[in-house]
Amino acid sequence: MNLQGPETLLRTWIGLDAATIGSAALRRAVRARMDALGLADPDAFTLLLNSDDAERDRLVEEVIVAESWFFRDRQVFDFVADFAVTIAALPGRAPVRVLSAPCASGEEPYSVAMALLDAGLAAGQFTIDAVDVSRAALERARQGRYSANAFRNADTSFRDRWFRLEGGTATIDERLRAGVCFEWANLLDAGFATTRGPYDVVFCRNLLIYLGDEARGRVERLIDGLLAPDGILVLGAAEPPIMKGDWIAAGAASVFALRRGIHLPRAPGGTATAPRRPRPPLPQPVAPPPVTATMPPATAPSLQEILDAAGALANARRHVEALEFCERHRNAVPPAAELFFLMGMLHQSLGDLDRAEGCFHKTLYLDATHEEALLSLALLAKRRGDDRMAETYRQSAARVLARKAAP
Repeated sequence: MNLQGPETLLRTWIGLDAATIGSAALRRAVRARMDALGLADPDAFTLLLNSDDAERDRLVEEVIVAESWFFRDRQVFDFVADFAVTIAALPGRAPVRVLSAPCASGEEPYSVAMALLDAGLAAGQFTIDAVDVSRAALERARQGRYSANAFRNADTSFRDRWFRLEGGTATIDERLRAGVCFEWANLLDAGFATTRGPYDVVFCRNLLIYLGDEARGRVERLIDGLLAPDGILVLGAAEPPIMKGDWIAAGAASVFALRRGIHLPRAPGGTATAPRRPRPPLPQPVAPPPVTATMPPATAPSLQEILDAAGALANARRHVEALEFCERHRNAVPPAAELFFLMGMLHQSLGDLDRAEGCFHKTLYLDATHEEALLSLALLAKRRGDDRMAETYRQSAARVLARKAAP
């Protein structure tokens, strides 16, 4: 089957790099739509796609990965809540503005709302905009009805506070529904940012890994324009290394929260000059504890203590020390996928791609369903020009996500 037409449309319309989902997945999606329409000619289907916006949207629904769950990476939401509480307390501060893009079926923006309300903010102290290119996902988000699959964390106490349980379905509290504004939008539309921003927090998790280089650059520039001077950007685990702009870690609570770097340009004589557009310093909601070179000898460190301490070093851009810290203490705990994944990210940040790849493989040995390790390996394979292996990893990640999304 000739997939060139649909592939070109998806790349142009939503920036999708078809290799990230694999040719087999794209072929299934195209075949499903052609069968539904009773078409046998791929060229006729391509003509229809280019003339019928509704059919284009239906194909998009077939190929996108609209899979999430509540409080995915809980530490991210804790960090954002601390950040929001800090800036909301500033004199004369306008309500904290949050953007979730893409928002899938609403699990992420609703998690933000729960985190902010649980942290003590009133409903009038923040706004949350949530956008997605999937109309079906947005409809599910507006309905706010979820199966057990949306609650995957060990701690689901938030469900008792914020949901009404009816059989196997959990319906979201109206206070949360009222606090999130859902809207269909395409980040690659030229007019997307015209009436938006600035946002204090932008969530853009696990989108960039599916985009081609040109689209990825456009989205990064879009985010840079939407983000407030002291705002933070939250990405997926595999995405910080592929950012091209001047981004630095935002704090110790998560290695995936970023803010803009602030550097003084050099004058011709070599003297630092003041920035042309000074940006206020980022408020630090919680100061990370000092990280010592060794753990107290009397107490064996827990895995979480090692991850927290190494994360604090990494977010201070002390990647070498963070990696040395992991190496020094990893034998104090049983082999853990989370630790090897963090070490892989650190090796990748330092440019040692071979060791990064080794750590990601160890991650998968311990947890074969670690989709972020699979996606990281796909990116590494693509960087070294091994498109076949990159597609293999991407297909594996897609299968893992599909299984996790199954009810």
